[in-house]
Amino acid sequence: MKSLTAVISIIFFLCGCGQSQDSLHNYSLNLKNLLDSMSISDDRIYIEIDKSEYILTIMSDTLVIKQYPVVLGNNPVDDKLRQGDQCTPEGRFKVRTKYPHGTWNKFIWIDYPNEHSWAKHNKAKSDGVIEETAGIGGEIGIHGVPRGSDEIIDLGMNWTLGCISLKNKDINEFYPYIRTGTLVIIEQ
Repeated sequence: MKSLTAVISIIFFLCGCGQSQDSLHNYSLNLKNLLDSMSISDDRIYIEIDKSEYILTIMSDTLVIKQYPVVLGNNPVDDKLRQGDQCTPEGRFKVRTKYPHGTWNKFIWIDYPNEHSWAKHNKAKSDGVIEETAGIGGEIGIHGVPRGSDEIIDLGMNWTLGCISLKNKDINEFYPYIRTGTLVIIEQ
């Protein structure tokens, strides 16, 4: 089974569908140990998500601390403009709150839609890109997977309705360091 996972990871890496865990910065190292060794407190970290590379990065200023593999909404390319488009939004967001979740292990809720999201949504309506009656959607966050489903991440399956999903062990590792107001940058 491990060799199959390795082959699938290589295929996804070569086609640009995800990252090999070996190529992720400090993925094999413990986040707490990294933060302690660099004397970085949790109030100095933020999250960057690169949609094209399927990577969530824990950052401090311009320093990359650790990277994790992620999957996105069923439409991983486009920016979220309306409810139901299954796109992951792009822009600068802040964490609204975080909480344990019965299905997805942990949930870090971001402030989508924010002012910038509304501006993009309204422009798309006025440009005729989306229908005038379209809602903007909400409840976007970063979360784990159903128990025992980490292979969803290994296989690079974009399965969410717009959220960012990662392995439960990965979200469990950085969850304690995220607080209300933590910056989350999501880029194509």
